[in-house]
This record gives sequence, C-alpha cells and structure tokens, in this order.
Amino acid sequence: MPKRRRSAPERKSGPARRPSPVIARVREWHGEEGWGVVDAPETPGGCFVMFAVIEMPGYRTLVPGTEVVLHGWEPGPQDGCDFRALRVTPLSI
Repeated sequence: MPKRRRSAPERKSGPARRPSPVIARVREWHGEEGWGVVDAPETPGGCFVMFAVIEMPGYRTLVPGTEVVLHGWEPGPQDGCDFRALRVTPLSI
C-alpha cells in the first residue's frame, strides 16, 4: 500500500518572523495581567506582547510611550492585534 503524503499546514498570510530588529513604541501595558501592545510601521494593527517574551533582568514590564526593540514577530490575530511578538528588548532599562 503506498504511503500517503501529509499536506503542509496552511500558512497565514503576512510577514512571518523578521530577521532584522525594528524599533517599536509601547502603546499600552497591563502590568497586572502581563501583556501589552507595541506599534511599528512593520506591524500595522499592533503587535501583542506577553511578559514572557520581554528580555530584561528582574521584573518584566513595559512603560507606555517608551521605545523597544522588536526582534521578531508572527502574524496574529492575538487579542485584537494583527501580530504577536516573539522577542522584545526595552531600549532603556
């Protein structure tokens, strides 16, 4: 009996992971829940950030209005955002 080929999973449209980092601005941060949204021209509609993807020593939090480096993202949707962050580093700690 011939082997059946498995089809590849359907890929969402839009840019996947970006190899070069971009600067984004924190739109909002919900510290009690550990998530927020950052904006960059490369992520129209916002990029969802969970505290677990923030790279910094100590308590991981972001401050609205500050800039961060967005090292990678993938298409959403995620809680009303069109993108989901994979790694974020605050510009000033």
